[in-house]
Amino acid sequence: MVGISGEPCFFASLSLILLMSKIINDLDPIVAMVKDGDTLMLGGFGLCGIPEYSITALLRAGVRNLTCISNNAGVDEFGIGLLLQSRQVKKMISSYVGENDEFERQLLSGELEVELLPQGTLAERIRAGGAGIPAFFTPAGVGTEVAEGKETREFDGKTYLMEQWLKADFSFVKAWKGDEKGNLIYKGTARNFNPMMATAGKIVIAEVEEIVPVGSLDPNHIHTPGIYIDYVFKGDSFEKRIEQRTVKG
Repeated sequence: MVGISGEPCFFASLSLILLMSKIINDLDPIVAMVKDGDTLMLGGFGLCGIPEYSITALLRAGVRNLTCISNNAGVDEFGIGLLLQSRQVKKMISSYVGENDEFERQLLSGELEVELLPQGTLAERIRAGGAGIPAFFTPAGVGTEVAEGKETREFDGKTYLMEQWLKADFSFVKAWKGDEKGNLIYKGTARNFNPMMATAGKIVIAEVEEIVPVGSLDPNHIHTPGIYIDYVFKGDSFEKRIEQRTVKG
């Protein structure tokens, strides 16, 4: 469509974009865009809210030398642990080794490059990447190995450590509900890292448990606006494993 001057009409193009559905039925063509050496963000906290279908698609794709940004790496037989087993991950940027024996083994043997961060620092670096903030200062990690090679500065008599933003080529997130425009609602613990990762990736793929009609989500309850989301995939069922089952005796 063109405007009076013969140039493409911006508003007409925008209208077409807004009408387009972001729902996909197959993850493989999207994951095929991931290249060897890319940086990925994978949402979730422990095994809560992880993009398990996307991880399986990455396994099928066989892409290698990945840098994965995630709070932890799941467990040996589930989540990012599967990518570690298949040796597709070159570097992990995380805050917790977790219950993953293979993650621990590769870390201690030097097979895997690992950048461990305080959990709040990891979250804020991702948030900064999504907000366009190149760096910030935090007291967390001052005087520890976390501070090695990083700039420090004093504010009001206290030393702070400079941390830089984190961004990714692709972000894979998991939500509870979504619509065809990509508006998302997360449930419970899944809100810990998924929302900020959805803002910090160049291409963002959201897995959802339920797709609802546009307009049925209360705008006050939407955690991630659809403007951040490129693709929405509905999983048939999610395992929702428990990382550590604790019962009362």
